[in-house]
Amino acid sequence: MLYPRGRIIIFAKSPVPGTCKTRLGRDIGYPRAAKVYRELLSRNIEMAVNANLAPVHLWCAPDTQHAFFFHCRRKWGVRLRRQPEGNLGQKMQGALRRTLRRCDYALIIGGDCPVLEPDHLDDALDALHEGDDCVFSPTEDGGYALVGSRIAAPRLFHNIRWSTPAVMSQTRRRLHRLQLSWTLLPKVWDVDERVDYLRAKRKNLL
Repeated sequence: MLYPRGRIIIFAKSPVPGTCKTRLGRDIGYPRAAKVYRELLSRNIEMAVNANLAPVHLWCAPDTQHAFFFHCRRKWGVRLRRQPEGNLGQKMQGALRRTLRRCDYALIIGGDCPVLEPDHLDDALDALHEGDDCVFSPTEDGGYALVGSRIAAPRLFHNIRWSTPAVMSQTRRRLHRLQLSWTLLPKVWDVDERVDYLRAKRKNLL
């Protein structure tokens, strides 16, 4: 592995209809949306593991007990962890705090970005390895699909308006306020709504 002192964290929800990809589910049906989410998540786990850049851990919600998570552990050898309680910021901060006790830096990615590739992970890990405090891969809708850090800054994700177009801009202001060094990678896109789903289908990503 190129970054044995790093970790790749994948945040995952149980692929249960009505509890994941709910915005997409309102358009294409909840069972179909859960199937799409499962495909996207499987793709990102396989991509991250096969990249062989750093150990991959699957942080699961609401817990690690869904059969799909056991399947992921058997197939790809990922370690399973339960996500912390709270909003997305609290979950990410908690996962980073616990992970960084055992390594130098870590990335968090979601399961719903079909265009993340090993090069994205490599560039992000390299930025942290070279000393940046944080790294982000923003999404076209104003959020981000990847966040990496070498510090568990308690205030970094506090009071961010999650699931809004203001996520990245608010985070950028927070980074300046905390005087952290950071790298911004090229924009990507994820699958949240029907238009994203159709885009992924056109590009043969689903």
